[in-house]
Amino acid sequence: MPSSGYDSGCLPDLLPLYYRRLFPFSQYHRWLNYGGVQKNYFQNREFSFTLKDDIYVRYQSFTTQSELEKEIQKMNPYKIDIGAIYSHRPSQHNTVKSGSFQALEKELVFDIDMTDYDDVRSCCSAADICSKCWTLMTVAIHILDRALREDFGFQHLLWVYSGRRGVHCWVCDEAARKLSVAARSAVAEYLSLVKGGDETVKKVVLTDPVHPMIKESLTVVEKYFPQYALQDQEILSRKESVDKVLAMVPEDVRKELQQDFQNEKKPDSRWKLIKDHASRKQATAKKGQHFEKEIMLQYCYPRLDVNVSKGVNHLLKSPFSVHPKTGRISVPMDLKELETFDPFDVPTISLICEELDRPRTGEEESEEVKENEKDSTERRKIRDYKRTSLAKYVKYFDQFLDGLARSWKGELLKKSDLEKEF
Repeated sequence: MPSSGYDSGCLPDLLPLYYRRLFPFSQYHRWLNYGGVQKNYFQNREFSFTLKDDIYVRYQSFTTQSELEKEIQKMNPYKIDIGAIYSHRPSQHNTVKSGSFQALEKELVFDIDMTDYDDVRSCCSAADICSKCWTLMTVAIHILDRALREDFGFQHLLWVYSGRRGVHCWVCDEAARKLSVAARSAVAEYLSLVKGGDETVKKVVLTDPVHPMIKESLTVVEKYFPQYALQDQEILSRKESVDKVLAMVPEDVRKELQQDFQNEKKPDSRWKLIKDHASRKQATAKKGQHFEKEIMLQYCYPRLDVNVSKGVNHLLKSPFSVHPKTGRISVPMDLKELETFDPFDVPTISLICEELDRPRTGEEESEEVKENEKDSTERRKIRDYKRTSLAKYVKYFDQFLDGLARSWKGELLKKSDLEKEF
């Protein structure tokens, strides 16, 4: 992973500045309060902090934005996780009668981590990523975003870069937040296709008729597969990876392909041979022969950590949390710029703190004078992050919140109409 000029030893010095002057608390509270449509929604939300030396503090909860702000500025967590909305305030969970403290609601969340793709990437492994394998995240977002919107009708999806090697999706529609564990499991299973551990040779098995969701996903995969798998990962170039691919095709076809590959060395031509064999097989076989599709899906289809999605009480790293290892901020992503998103361009905490210290231009200073005339801590904070590389990511978050706010307005209007009827 390219160096970001970040030294994790400086985190204790930078976090107080970040939480005091840069963390977008007002947007953060606006998000998790969901328009105040439901009483105690924010107050009953669990936050969890990871402090220096991996000290883990669960069941934090706050009555107001200002209380959350003060506590975060006091504790300066290395990492913030967000949990469920409970039946009672999480901070008082010890005082509640055993069994009555229940997780009631939470966003439907997805966690896609590059380490789950280690069997299909040769450029990096474990926590490392590069621009070649980042394509897998682009593919995953395209596929999941489409399915969640079109197949399930969700509208409010917040995609967030984790700060290191993956992405998270927060589905924030009211219907998604209210889903039961069984329903969450059903959605996660519907979206899961790659099954089996390291020993499983064939992790995707298609049957006839191929499900429309899989067909839709294939149109995305087909677009990225040649560059990602054939060029960047060279899956049909090196003997070891060629054998891995051939292990996924029927035995009779494998023998023929092994012969064909003796004369044909070009990866594109080898892939064409596989596709030709598949279409010949499809024309003659009684049941579906989809091995070329299965290969593409095994190499490119999103790999979900389904346990994260299934549980209501599962914690997930918060947007705008700092990744302690890379120093990168966990930032919202703009899907309009998905193709050009580069995880290595995401600002580190050291960069944005340094940007705060840079001398202002004349224009910024005159803006500042204007702002000072009507100053408040909140305004100053807005001005501060706007002077750093964090600004555009807060702007994406604002746009997402504006979309949510339109739905809250609808809810509040419905509520007041109902009240008028009674």
